[in-house]
Amino acid sequence: MDFVDLAASADLQHRAARLLTSTFTALGTDAWPNLESARDEVTECVAPPNLCVGACDGEALLGWVGLRPMYERTWELHPLVVDPALQRRGTGRALVYEIERRAREAGLIGIALGADDEAYRTSLAQVDLDPHRLFEEIRAIRNLKEHPYEFYEKCGYRIVGVIPDANGPRQPDIWMWKRL
Repeated sequence: MDFVDLAASADLQHRAARLLTSTFTALGTDAWPNLESARDEVTECVAPPNLCVGACDGEALLGWVGLRPMYERTWELHPLVVDPALQRRGTGRALVYEIERRAREAGLIGIALGADDEAYRTSLAQVDLDPHRLFEEIRAIRNLKEHPYEFYEKCGYRIVGVIPDANGPRQPDIWMWKRL
């Protein structure tokens, strides 16, 4: 597996957009429902000062990850995309570790990310999140349908908060963070 800068190639950016649309459509979300919206996202991801890295095996784009400014020294990982046929083989983890390496080189000290639960894949989407019990619900979170928060935990990220109803009723955004 080789890592490439997606900003360096229009062809890679086009393939990244196709992968973004197909991957998230397969997950049942409408985040990037068509190639045009995915191209716009990729264009934004490769624009300076953002970092955008692809994982390739020969000519095949296996997946890609973006990192963009959020705060001065903590940026947001967005998005992480791995071809569904190639998931659970280490590509996502390799991309996360590569973007973290580049983030450290750029002087960043932390990475945050939002892991939306638009498809009711965690226990947080099964209840109306009461602000008075929010941290209790976070501590008791359960993964019901392969939500990626557990993947990120295995990469060293921790849940630091939740935005209830961020994507609609009972569709929270789970915020995670890692110190580099």
